[in-house]
Amino acid sequence: MNDRYDAGAAGYGADQYELVGYDEYGQPVYRQVQTQQQTYDPYTQQHQQGYGYDPYAQQGQQSPPAYDYGTGGQPAPDYGSYDPYGTATHQGGAAQGAPHDPYGHTAAGTTGRQPRVAEQTAQQTAHIPQQAGPDHDREAPAESQREYHTEQFAFVEEPDANSEDVIDWLKFTENRTERREEARRRARGRIVALVVVLALVAAGGVGYLWYAGKLPGLSSEDSKAGTATAAGAQKRDVIVVHLHDTKGGGTSTALLVDNTTTERGTTVLVPNSLALTSDDGTTTTLAKSVEDDGSDGTRDALDTVLGTDIEGTWRLDTPYLQNLVDLVGDIDVDTDAEVPDPAAKKKGEAPLVNKGRDQTLSGKMAVAYATYRAPGEAQNAQLERFGQVMQGILRKMSSDPRAATTTIQTLAQILDPSLTDKDLGTFLAGLSDLAKGGDVTTDLLPVQNDGTLSAQASARVVKNVLGGTAKSPDKDAAVSVSVQNATGVKDNTEKARVVLLNGGFTFLEGGTGTARTTSQVVYTDAADKANAAEVAKTLGLSAGSVTKGKTSGSADVSVVLGQDYRPSSG
Repeated sequence: MNDRYDAGAAGYGADQYELVGYDEYGQPVYRQVQTQQQTYDPYTQQHQQGYGYDPYAQQGQQSPPAYDYGTGGQPAPDYGSYDPYGTATHQGGAAQGAPHDPYGHTAAGTTGRQPRVAEQTAQQTAHIPQQAGPDHDREAPAESQREYHTEQFAFVEEPDANSEDVIDWLKFTENRTERREEARRRARGRIVALVVVLALVAAGGVGYLWYAGKLPGLSSEDSKAGTATAAGAQKRDVIVVHLHDTKGGGTSTALLVDNTTTERGTTVLVPNSLALTSDDGTTTTLAKSVEDDGSDGTRDALDTVLGTDIEGTWRLDTPYLQNLVDLVGDIDVDTDAEVPDPAAKKKGEAPLVNKGRDQTLSGKMAVAYATYRAPGEAQNAQLERFGQVMQGILRKMSSDPRAATTTIQTLAQILDPSLTDKDLGTFLAGLSDLAKGGDVTTDLLPVQNDGTLSAQASARVVKNVLGGTAKSPDKDAAVSVSVQNATGVKDNTEKARVVLLNGGFTFLEGGTGTARTTSQVVYTDAADKANAAEVAKTLGLSAGSVTKGKTSGSADVSVVLGQDYRPSSG
């Protein structure tokens, strides 16, 4: 703080001071004239107590500091007002400027301390501040003569040379820590995402294997009883459909399955070569059973072989199939072959059904496609086309049981007694609802060359889809026939197979031999002579073609087809 006063400042004019003496430098010393109305100045009072304060002085007798008018109005430091040794001389209430004696001697050279009365007189004398120094000090600028004290300033600690480096290091450390934490968070996020993806993939894979029947314990014959029970406990509605080709002959069979537990539907295509046991205990094929045993006998035989519980039989002749497609509207099918028009009179005319995706088929076109079998094709190719037509009908059938029942009644069919119009309409409406949602699939029942079911078919289709257990007839119950094709026509092997299977024989593939003109039927045991004669009759060969000899492999009868073989329509 500044403890000096300017005599020319406001409130302290020159007419308010009077001369009281001279200092050691010969400069005049002034004092302030006391007035009746003195302005209260806390700042002045504070400095009067700071340097000129006498604890023994009486209140109200302290004098204000003197001002130096020789230094441009700057107040001089008050060094003379405080005399710790009591050596100041007072005359007439005014102090004369005597030299300072630190040992307490008076100006006259006397020794010893001053009496107490002198100290009291000094306290009552007006305070005369110290005047400025020599003239050369007064010539300096006013600002350089001003004195400052540490309490007048608030010092700010300046950073040292390394402070900026320290701050940079702290920022670097903080940023590196944040980056490490962020990297850890990202790593944890990636690990969690990877675990979730792996869990979903594993769950999906297990679900697929369970649905496909490939899980351990589900795909083998020795499955656990608990797993088999769980698969068998599902509720399924099953009916069998037989398509009769009234013009070309032959039949096609499919099982329509509605699994109400899993809410999925399946069309199971059954090949005509499937070996069944007839009512009299003999072995027969599906195609022969449909013609000979009728609906009831075939349904019972299928239940025995597949372990299912078929609720009814739907006989669908080709004219009714055509009317059904026309009633539900044209169907869309991805055709795999061009079907010629049966009514075409000239060769090379446009086909009735074109090959391609999303082909729209009318009733007539649907019948032609469902029954078409190209030269040299296996019966399964035609069976799969029939399955495509049935899938298209289910998608176009009404999901309303009443509307679906009305459609069936409009056909005016004579249905099996165990399957009424209402039951069939309600069943088809339920499958239609699943088909529109993409929950109806088509599966082909894998049948081996001898007409029996393989373990794969037992697990994937029979057990998982039908909920049954495969039980093929004993192989020894049917006469096995090995056929070698020596006609030079590749398609004759397939035609002979169909005819033999329909005749109740077990067919074995004998390969292709060198072309020959005549056919031959060979048997080894005398007990098989009658069977050999029956085989020749079934194939349309003469009785003279039967001979005793060595059969191939494990077959009971071996047949070599020659160029005299005339295949039937099968």
